[in-house]
Amino acid sequence: MQADSQSSDTDIIRRILEGDLNAFEQVMARYGDYVLNTVRKHVPQNEVDEITQDVFIRVFQSLPSYRGKSEFKYWISAIARRACADFWRKAYKSKEIPLSTLSERHRNWLENTIADDSDETFRKAGSRKEARELLDWALARLSPEDRMVLELVHLEGLSGKEAARQLGWSVSNVKVRAHRSRKKLKKIISKVMDE
Repeated sequence: MQADSQSSDTDIIRRILEGDLNAFEQVMARYGDYVLNTVRKHVPQNEVDEITQDVFIRVFQSLPSYRGKSEFKYWISAIARRACADFWRKAYKSKEIPLSTLSERHRNWLENTIADDSDETFRKAGSRKEARELLDWALARLSPEDRMVLELVHLEGLSGKEAARQLGWSVSNVKVRAHRSRKKLKKIISKVMDE
């Protein structure tokens, strides 16, 4: 089945590159949900549609460089992840998120969670929504590269090899960055508690 899908993708790409721009609609129809779900995992909900559109613009502009060395789906996935990283890179440079933006309830939850190192207490301390909001806040303080490697390895559960392929890094680099990024994240949360 993959060979048929790959050859169909190759045929569609060939048609687009030969000037049949309407054939790109097939790419969008075939991979629209996949790209949307990929982007949804990595950026705030209010940015998903815009980033998804940006991904397809990048795919269209990059089609001449596609060589077919990997499955087209993974090639598009790499573009989507880069677009998400670019979003966070831009956000990281332009916006600092002060602790004061957290509600009092979230600050209290953070203080209680960090005060007690027990994983069991952490799981019981608050709802998944509160934990995700707090995690998003802390992740926003990391560089885009650190954020992406943490999300891929620790939140999505990709192996080092899979994450390396998605990020275009070596497996060793992924392992080192994931370890260092985890330490940075812990330091950010600890620093907030000390303040």
